Amino acid sequence: MKLSFHGADLGVTGSCHMLETRNRRILIDCGLLQGSRDLVEDNAEPFGFDPKEIDCVLLTHAHLDHCGRLPLLVKRGFRGIVIATAATFELARLVMLDAAHLQDEEARRRSRRKRRHGEDGGPPPLYTIDDVSSTFERFGTAAEYGKPIEITPGLRATFFDAGHILGSASILVESDEQGSRRSILFSGDIGNTGRPLLRPPSPPDHAEAIVMESTYGDRRHRSFADSIEEFYAAIADAFRRGGNVIIPTFALERAQELLFFLHRGVETNRLPSTVQVFLDSPMAISATEIFERHPESLDPALACLLREGRDPFRVPGLHLARETTESMAINRISGGAIIMAGSGMCTGGRVRHHLRHNLWRKESAVIFVGYAAAGTLARRIIDGAQQVTLFGEEIPVRAHVHTINGFSAHADQQELVAWHSHIQGSRRTFLVHGEERVMKQLAEQLSSGQIEMPHLHQSFDL
Repeated sequence: MKLSFHGADLGVTGSCHMLETRNRRILIDCGLLQGSRDLVEDNAEPFGFDPKEIDCVLLTHAHLDHCGRLPLLVKRGFRGIVIATAATFELARLVMLDAAHLQDEEARRRSRRKRRHGEDGGPPPLYTIDDVSSTFERFGTAAEYGKPIEITPGLRATFFDAGHILGSASILVESDEQGSRRSILFSGDIGNTGRPLLRPPSPPDHAEAIVMESTYGDRRHRSFADSIEEFYAAIADAFRRGGNVIIPTFALERAQELLFFLHRGVETNRLPSTVQVFLDSPMAISATEIFERHPESLDPALACLLREGRDPFRVPGLHLARETTESMAINRISGGAIIMAGSGMCTGGRVRHHLRHNLWRKESAVIFVGYAAAGTLARRIIDGAQQVTLFGEEIPVRAHVHTINGFSAHADQQELVAWHSHIQGSRRTFLVHGEERVMKQLAEQLSSGQIEMPHLHQSFDL
């Protein structure tokens, strides 16, 4: 077996790993590189392998940095099948369609700007809606947790609940080819335990090699209870000042979790029953509906609420903004509104418009509740930028900025170490999906086997 790395290597986004056996070339994830100032240029680079030679893609989950280059893979010749959980297939459809739409909008804006300056139009989108539709045709078997899927005789994959987002999985690949049994576990993104929506991660007991994420491998998360209290307090303070609360929101998992706690805040009188909450994200609205169709991935208590017809996401003052005109109308509200809009890293989407209208107001607050990659607008604001550029305009940062990392959907260092120690027999661990300094700190905490930190396009014999 041969393992090579083609994304999220000494970096946090763009996950893509290839496993070669005697008979098959298998790709594990094919994600978009995020955080760059030129998303199209960086992601248009060659994959490091020939897409036509890939037989199968195993998809760990539907976040853009794990599935966002699948349409480009298909566009460049991939004709194999994609295997994922049923919930991941549904969410990935949303994510890739949204990505194609945003790329088309950005390409049109660039072209208009360049033509105004007498220049040729900018680069085309990475892929189109038609390319995404072609990708759907490659969707094959829907995996069930704990049930092996035979890829080819002597080669099978088993999906285990990763507890990260709905449908997320760690994937164990086992090979009996040529009379020798080998196993390698791909962690995907590992969830933060003790969350109200999902079950905790449940990795297999044994694997000879592990490819493991390390996003928060250098730190402990703040306690979940303290994070919720800080969340309510930040909202209350903004309302006392007469401002709005802007929450850059990842559409998958984070939006649903925040709705759950806003609902609970009203029920427990931590928030006024008259609070106005705007979910300004068509993708998040659709993702919430998908949640309700997949109890197999949910915490049993939450699944029970849904079966009983009690909607834990329905805040009394909730407004769902699907249309652009509805989104624009929100910006006429000067105070007392909670506005949840994508994207979580502020790299695109409707949240940038809400930041443009509120970031300069000292009455308002911006609450970050998720990871912000280096180079993103979210990271610049978190790191204390005095002003930022939005739609060609310099906007001063006067709003109160809160970073609450206890809501993270990623395991922290302690949870990563515990996850790794659960797996027996591992002789080699490859750390991916993290910044280099973070990987080094996590490596010091892992007690078993050889630790590798692969570079882009580096390969290893297993």
